[in-house]
Amino acid sequence: MPLFRLLMIAASVAFAGTASAATIGVVAPQNGAYEMLGLQIRQGVKIAAAKAGLDVMEIHESCEEGSGGAIADGLVAAKVSIVVGFLCTETLPEALPTLKNAAIPAITLSSRASGLMEDTMKRGWPLFRLGPSDTDESAAAIDAILRDWKGHSFGLLDDGTIYSRELVDRIRAKLEESGLKPTFTDTLRPAQEQQVALVRRLSRTGVTHVFIGAERNDVAIIARDAAAEKAPLTIMSGDTMRAANNPVPLQPGVLAITIPDYAALPSAADAVKELRAANVEPEGYALPAYAATQIAAKLIELAEAQNKPTPAVLVGTAFETAIGQITFNDRHELQTNPYRLQKWDGTAFVPVDRAER
Repeated sequence: MPLFRLLMIAASVAFAGTASAATIGVVAPQNGAYEMLGLQIRQGVKIAAAKAGLDVMEIHESCEEGSGGAIADGLVAAKVSIVVGFLCTETLPEALPTLKNAAIPAITLSSRASGLMEDTMKRGWPLFRLGPSDTDESAAAIDAILRDWKGHSFGLLDDGTIYSRELVDRIRAKLEESGLKPTFTDTLRPAQEQQVALVRRLSRTGVTHVFIGAERNDVAIIARDAAAEKAPLTIMSGDTMRAANNPVPLQPGVLAITIPDYAALPSAADAVKELRAANVEPEGYALPAYAATQIAAKLIELAEAQNKPTPAVLVGTAFETAIGQITFNDRHELQTNPYRLQKWDGTAFVPVDRAER
């Protein structure tokens, strides 16, 4: 075994302190480019674990290729019951075989790679994804358009980036399979000071609804110019709308397919109070990490009561958490798409009630 890996194991076990059958491992960056995100994860886990009576064993995630094996060895040596975090996809392929052999489930909070979950199914890895998949965003947009835009002339725009182009292409392909064809498709020029010409082109084609795959400020400029031109345009975009409301403020009424503000959910009220009492803002990964720890605590209890391996209990069990009810399907992903249709009210995105559609 390489000396580096042996040193990692020793450091991990030493850092863990006294491990027990009710120990949760948290793998997250403790320095480097992702230090702040790692801190959110560690804080969310530790605050929830303290309430649930779980011990916490922390391991630094460097996000470097080849580091996963040593991390997994440290987790096994510390006898953790479950591990959460794994901000970086690079860590997982080498860690998961060892975790599989030890029957230790892992919950990733961020990885969206479809290939990783395909390997999980193929190789029987105990990996579960708490975040959305790379197709959930387009699936939610397709559902909203099929439900609400039938009978309307609509367009699809992307900003030419790989992310936006692939998002819009997935939406277009599924809509056309369902017999709904856009009137107008184009690639916009991003980072422009104004988009009046584009708004006028949309108006001339009779488009009244448009999905725009672009950065928030580009969408804000189009919405602003549509309002100035008095063009009756319903604008929808994607998860890029979760960004700062500047330099151009977003017009009220703009729609977005995005993940709700977890801190505003009724289910998160108690967790938000606990986090803030500890001087931790419930933002970023703090609440998902808190929720993953709630899942871990309940999972340990259920696995012991049912005398089953924890990975088996995770599939199909409904867990009540700060971010709502969570159930993992037989592909180890969220049973319910976390993306929601929301509308900008001038200060925040709020869920769109059916009565408003």
